[in-house]
Amino acid sequence: MKAYVDLVRAPAALTVLGDTLVGAGKPLRGKRLLLPLASVSLYWAGMALNDWADRDLDAAERPERPIPSGRISPEAALATAAGLTALGVGLAAAAGRNALPLASAVWAYDTVLKATPAGPFAMAACRAFDVLLGGRAVLPAGLMAAHTLGVTVLSRGEVHGTSPRTAKAVLAGTVLTAVAAGASTRRFTGIVGALGYAVTVGRAQWQVVRQPSAESVRAATKEGIHGMVLLQSALAEHGAALPLVLPLARALSRKVSPT
Repeated sequence: MKAYVDLVRAPAALTVLGDTLVGAGKPLRGKRLLLPLASVSLYWAGMALNDWADRDLDAAERPERPIPSGRISPEAALATAAGLTALGVGLAAAAGRNALPLASAVWAYDTVLKATPAGPFAMAACRAFDVLLGGRAVLPAGLMAAHTLGVTVLSRGEVHGTSPRTAKAVLAGTVLTAVAAGASTRRFTGIVGALGYAVTVGRAQWQVVRQPSAESVRAATKEGIHGMVLLQSALAEHGAALPLVLPLARALSRKVSPT
């Protein structure tokens, strides 16, 4: 079980629970409560598929991962990804929503687009589709996608580091996203969420600007993943409780890395 928890980066799925709440623009009730579970299933599917697609690269760069270390076979990882995808699509359908665009984007990213220049944009599309799974909140979906784009671009330097130019561009994107999120809400909790997002994510990315090493990139990537929760709280009309997820996500990330 520990190997599968590592495979899907299980605790990191806490950062997608708020996506459909952001998209819905109202509290989730009845069958719509299945939507966050659909998001989690598809997130885990993407993580398992990521490791299956990267198994040869991980053998050289991250031999401790479940597949190259021999704890999980490639076939089992692929089956896990397929099963979780089916579960996520099924849960969304039970809630009256179509998750096929999101599932297709996840598989396209992991199997075809990740190593290409289009990779970060494909990952951003995955986050946008997840928000839109909850409703038609186009601006929040765009802001969540913009943040995801920056985190994904930066994460490409997790092994070998990145360039100051890339780090500065990502930091600028974070500042603009925070300003847009703060300007889009009149709620006090929303403004606090936007400020918290700007400070925590921006501070970690500033460290990368100062020292663009692999270690600082990994730290900023982890902060960027957790920062999703604060950005969600800024964008969700009824997301005041979302930041309560953050301490749990941070604590669990010390046991299972989200990156």
